Amino acid sequence: MTVRPILIAGDPRLTTPAIPVTVFDDDLAAFVDDLFDTNTAADGAGLAANQIADPRAVFVYDLVDGGLRHRGHVINPVLRTSPLPETMPDPDDLEGCLSVPGEWYPTGRAHWAEVTGVDRTGRSVTVEATGYLARCLQHETDHLAGRLYLERLLGRNKRAARRMIKDRHWTQPGNSWLPGTDTP
Repeated sequence: MTVRPILIAGDPRLTTPAIPVTVFDDDLAAFVDDLFDTNTAADGAGLAANQIADPRAVFVYDLVDGGLRHRGHVINPVLRTSPLPETMPDPDDLEGCLSVPGEWYPTGRAHWAEVTGVDRTGRSVTVEATGYLARCLQHETDHLAGRLYLERLLGRNKRAARRMIKDRHWTQPGNSWLPGTDTP
């Protein structure tokens, strides 16, 4: 198992849609383990393959919501949600991202989400959730669609994020950080 560098906003690999997985082998199983190891080392709730420069449609999640630990992975996910809010989110409804390290912005998400896909062996998987896990499922499937959560921001939050990206010089590809060794 390996902890891999995490790409930072500004890298075009984060905005490129993922490629569906068609080969289910030991390499894929090892890759899923690397995603878990990297997510754990980064103290993340979830991690998508393109965040570590891999184009496959895979994400992992490992978080506590409502006192329960939720841990799993989904390959080739398809997302369904309740309606998305169309107004400014509550200022306390913060979301962060390992590819936008150290930043948190109010982000509107659907209350309910369901992801269907397969696991590392090709068996069907369905994950249905509300709360924090629902937010995570939406966040990670957005990654695989080539969308950072910053694109979902509204009004002053969107403007603040644009300034932050410019101030941090995250406008060029190639920026990354390695959990466990770098401070993002």
